[in-house]
Amino acid sequence: MCISRVGGVIAAADHKNSQQQRSDAIPAIRRIIITFQQAGIFPIVIVTDAEDEAAKTQLSNYGVIFVRNTAEDTSELFSYVKAGLGFLADNCDRVMFTPVKVPMFTSTTLLTMMEREEEIVIASHRMHGGHPVLIGRNAIPGILAYTGENGLRGALSAGGFERTWVDVDDSGVLLKVNGYEELNARLEEHNAPVMHPVLHVRMEREEPFLDERLKTLLFLISDNYSIHKGCACTGLAYSKAWGMINQLEHNLGYAVVERKRGGKGGGGTCLTPDGERFLAAYQDFEETIHRIAQKEFRERFIDTNIIRAAGSDIR
Repeated sequence: MCISRVGGVIAAADHKNSQQQRSDAIPAIRRIIITFQQAGIFPIVIVTDAEDEAAKTQLSNYGVIFVRNTAEDTSELFSYVKAGLGFLADNCDRVMFTPVKVPMFTSTTLLTMMEREEEIVIASHRMHGGHPVLIGRNAIPGILAYTGENGLRGALSAGGFERTWVDVDDSGVLLKVNGYEELNARLEEHNAPVMHPVLHVRMEREEPFLDERLKTLLFLISDNYSIHKGCACTGLAYSKAWGMINQLEHNLGYAVVERKRGGKGGGGTCLTPDGERFLAAYQDFEETIHRIAQKEFRERFIDTNIIRAAGSDIR
């Protein structure tokens, strides 16, 4: 099911580091998740190695999907790229990719890249290429098939895909951060010129009954025909997942998930036709809201100079 215009992949590749150092990377992953969400990117996949459970424990409330890198050699970043792209290959028109060590770019940069129509779009600053990289759906099969030694760059060259560099006024596309202390030290400096609207979309009556986490679970049920796999990828407890689905169905007034019992062909779970329509409409609704919010913010505050570059003449 092609659910969105742009999905996201975060390669949490820190194979040389200890468990403590992996935990220190979680704030960087969190920052990237929030920046992706501000740009309306969905679904967001975090690719980890087999030993990294801390990320799932601490980030599951953000409505993201956790995928393990099962390659024999996990020492190369490219294996994480392939794992994430493989998961999203049929679910998005394009995929925004970044390694966890480059967490400081802004949602404005993402939106600028997403306005371009080229197959491969790379963020750059002052003519130096960096991250993230926006990958079109047509390029993904060639990247997944590539077995050379030159990583993503080699896969793109081998596939003959033309790369387009988009120069942005965002030094964060080049800034590599190692660990929590360096991230913290860079925040004030990097955030100074950055201001943007932040939206958290959910649906509610007296109480919320649909948020990013449940939307992600519905997507995974649609994609995998299994609530068990959905729970495993999102860090949701099985009983909590059903509770959220039941509350959603109660508020909508119709069945969203079809429960199939085991039998000769085995059991399973899928979205009903109404559930599929609801999920597609809600995702389109969210993407539209994010585009309108960014446009209105820019026109009302930035273009009018009501909000100037942060830090200017204010002490």
